Amino acid sequence: MGENEASLPNTALQGKKMAYQKVNADQRAPGHSHYLDSDDLQATALDLEWDMEKELEEPGFEQFQLDRAENQNLENSETADLNLDSIQPATSPKGRFQRLQEESDYVTHYTRSAPKSKPCNFCCLLKIFCTAIILFIFGILIGYYAHKKCPSNATSSGKLDLQLYQEILKTIQAEDIKKSFRNLVQLYKSEDDMEISKKIKTQWTSLGLEDVQFVNYSVLLNLPGPSPSSVTLRSSGQCFHPNGQPCSQEARKHSSQDPLYSYAAYSAKGTLEAEVIDVSYGNADDLKRIKEMKNVTNQIALLKLGKLPLLYKLSLLEKAGFGGVLLYIDPCDLPKTANLSFMVSLNPGGDPSTPGYPSVDGNFRQNRSNLTPLLVQPISASLVAKLISLREDRASSGACTPLELPSNEKRIVNMQIQTVTEFKTITNVVGYLKGLTSPDRYIIVGSHHHTAYSFNSQEWASSTAIITAFIRALMLRVKRGWRPDRTIVFCSWGGTAFGNTGSYEWGEDFKKVLQRNLVAYVSLHSPVRGNSSLYSVTSPSLQQLVAEKNNFNCSRRGQCPETNISSVQMQDDANYFINHLGVPTVRFAYEDIKALELLGEVILQIADGPILPFNALDIALEVQNSLKGDQPDTPQLLAPASRLRESAELFQSDEMRPANDPEERAPVRVRMLNDILQDMEKSFLVQHAPPGFYRNILYHLDGKTSQFSILLEAWEHCKSLASNETLQEAVSEVLNSISAAQLYFKAGLDVFESVLVGKN
Repeated sequence: MGENEASLPNTALQGKKMAYQKVNADQRAPGHSHYLDSDDLQATALDLEWDMEKELEEPGFEQFQLDRAENQNLENSETADLNLDSIQPATSPKGRFQRLQEESDYVTHYTRSAPKSKPCNFCCLLKIFCTAIILFIFGILIGYYAHKKCPSNATSSGKLDLQLYQEILKTIQAEDIKKSFRNLVQLYKSEDDMEISKKIKTQWTSLGLEDVQFVNYSVLLNLPGPSPSSVTLRSSGQCFHPNGQPCSQEARKHSSQDPLYSYAAYSAKGTLEAEVIDVSYGNADDLKRIKEMKNVTNQIALLKLGKLPLLYKLSLLEKAGFGGVLLYIDPCDLPKTANLSFMVSLNPGGDPSTPGYPSVDGNFRQNRSNLTPLLVQPISASLVAKLISLREDRASSGACTPLELPSNEKRIVNMQIQTVTEFKTITNVVGYLKGLTSPDRYIIVGSHHHTAYSFNSQEWASSTAIITAFIRALMLRVKRGWRPDRTIVFCSWGGTAFGNTGSYEWGEDFKKVLQRNLVAYVSLHSPVRGNSSLYSVTSPSLQQLVAEKNNFNCSRRGQCPETNISSVQMQDDANYFINHLGVPTVRFAYEDIKALELLGEVILQIADGPILPFNALDIALEVQNSLKGDQPDTPQLLAPASRLRESAELFQSDEMRPANDPEERAPVRVRMLNDILQDMEKSFLVQHAPPGFYRNILYHLDGKTSQFSILLEAWEHCKSLASNETLQEAVSEVLNSISAAQLYFKAGLDVFESVLVGKN
């Protein structure tokens, strides 16, 4: 980069104050949402306007003088207005090109001294005159055709890009997706996922995708035992399978396909006879209330699945002293689940025998047959009704009544869990579409395929069919000479049901490369939800792009369904990239393939746009929104959050403007800017988070709560303890993240300033 700096012409800098103004703030309706859905974007948008004084060169100057925003003293921001009422959740200005200043690199004046008077004969004058006429005509022709073929500004260039993306995506046919889906479903009952992996690789290779390969890992899997687990009522001696069927009924031969074999992977195994204690959703308040009433040591908890992460609730039950857990879904929370039996994994991610490092030959493997001392068994709601002796008339009544064990009744059951632990090979399918100008920058588009012994039905086939259709559309354009600027990596992960094993192992294997080169992760984990509303989970830095694309697409189709865009933690293969690499991510789910157009445009914008479409200011706004509320010990976080917003505003207004116009697209500036944008979220990876919570604190547990999840958990935790040490640790984690992000943007500003100044 030093050579590039030296080549920059010496320019005189003039400090020009750039006003970054918020307008129309008072027009916002009260009671707005903390999140950016389509309606709130119009009601809560933070309209920003640019105000930049520009001056042309004075007579006699050889070059334009460069305008520059004056430096702001961030250290004096302690006096900034810290009133939480003034914090406005909003989207930032796009930061795309606004022509505010001329770069001296692209404005060059060739001055030439006047020729001395010399005698010249008539022939010389005639030759000069004819040559000048020819050159003049030739120049007009060149200028005409160059102007006709080249976009005149960034706006027309952007329109051309959008037209290209739409042409690519129009080649996606619903019938192709359905055909691919049907072919994949036929392989569903295979006990060996290698057959499915081979099918995917063959399809991708036939479409022209480059360097499609298998990436295999031998990992420790916890599988159903030779016979299903059981739950027996001691009072009556009745024995039931997890789905509620009596044990006397003969089980099917193929255990991995049978709902009788629903289980919790990596649970402890064995037998426990104890009293069943209804802990409802198992949060801190529930456990505090129950412990005051009963001795829970080595008893069996009857636990509902809810919004809190399962691993977190199990950790609370373990600390309380429980010995076993019967896990179920209340039909009032999710209708039509009375007879549902299911599988859960207690694995936070990756191969349990190689925690934190890849399961490749030569690496040490730990002996971890179970990941919890609790005996955990998922059961159906119909079995719960039998355990609590629910009356038939109550169960069949029209109103939904949550399942609950009467407090004055005692139930003693015997639960038996049988599982086996084996090393199995899981396969990832990885293919590349190499980028043209930045092949060392990667965008991962990930789905997952069926793994033997898992219970993810057929939804994997829809994600695989859609990603295959997208590859087909891209490769048709590639054959006509087009390529994206950055490399797109298509991944079909194996072992997802056991704790995102395939994606974790691949991420750990290539961690050093991905830390430096990975730009974004786009998830196709479960793209079809079966309703008419778009559901998108995105990083704060990508929410504006998703909203823009959705609004454009729905207006183009003449209908705008409800949109839900938020940063809510989800359990899928994006987890490793969010929580260990701090990579911006986006995940879509929709009713039909119309969402694929939207998803495709987002992928192409990230992969092919000159500047990454990430918004720095949106991250700072998300941080300030997360500090609203009545949490204790958060006032000390307000000043750092204010400084972060100031730095993000200055960075977005001063550095994200110049790169989308061909006349101002200095390669060194573009590369530096994109490097900063792709690493913005890394500052928010905390070292310690409760089990099941994201390490990336920009994500929340649900869409209704905007506060930092680790602060809320720490506050709930300290309410039941005399010490607030846990809360202080959580506040420190958040404080360090905010301060690190502010320094990151400030360092970026300092680097750009040194490049602009050059070496005198």
